[in-house]
Amino acid sequence: MSPNRIDGAFVRLKAQGRCGLIPFLAAGDPTLALTESLVHEFEARGADLVELGVPFSDPLADGVVNQRAYQRALASGASLPRILDTVARIRRRSEIPIVLMSYINPIHRFGLQRFPVAARDAGVDGLIVSDCPPEELGELEIALQGAGVHPILLVAPTSPPRRISLIGAKSRGYIYYVSLRGVTGPRDQLPDDLASGIRRVRALTDKPLAVGFGISTPAQARAVAQLADAVIVGSAVVTVVEQSLGTPHLAARAGDFVEGLRTSLA
Repeated sequence: MSPNRIDGAFVRLKAQGRCGLIPFLAAGDPTLALTESLVHEFEARGADLVELGVPFSDPLADGVVNQRAYQRALASGASLPRILDTVARIRRRSEIPIVLMSYINPIHRFGLQRFPVAARDAGVDGLIVSDCPPEELGELEIALQGAGVHPILLVAPTSPPRRISLIGAKSRGYIYYVSLRGVTGPRDQLPDDLASGIRRVRALTDKPLAVGFGISTPAQARAVAQLADAVIVGSAVVTVVEQSLGTPHLAARAGDFVEGLRTSLA
């Protein structure tokens, strides 16, 4: 089985002494063709990994920015099989690690046993399932490990030590630390307990830690980079896409924003 691209990325980041940048896109917003272009644009602008959100009609962990993006994506015909086709097209030109962020429903509909192999064959490296706790991963976890696709689990500021240890044991590639209590979306400032929360997780696992939810500006990304192995920026990127809808410069504007984030982390 080929080495997972996520592992390779974090090995390189550690060797270079850099914090990783992981921009998030709602796959299919506004079209899957533009999603493909944006992934290539983000890689050229310094992204180290990319997370692609799988559109779902009831995205309970997401704020209004991502909710609107998912609605646009569903209206454009995005679906999990079509997203995998898009990843396969991206792989013709790129080896950037790609993580899908989904809810369990689309995966269950695709087939819990079928999905991991199909994802691997398309070129997916990792999977985040926002509404599936570690205790319920079950057959999906086994199938992901068999296919070499990394399950990436979420840790919250309120997670107790025993749960953090469980998540650390089950996660592969990196752990997603949710920086705030609530849903995705831009915030004016970082949580006061961010540093102490990250220290709690660090004490219980040696897995790389990527921090997301609410990181909106280059200054916030730079502050998080002092604490984390990677910074995830989602709603702020999706906002730039939304503000550029219908313009010929959408990919370039989103790329400019990602490049600004990358520069802030250097």
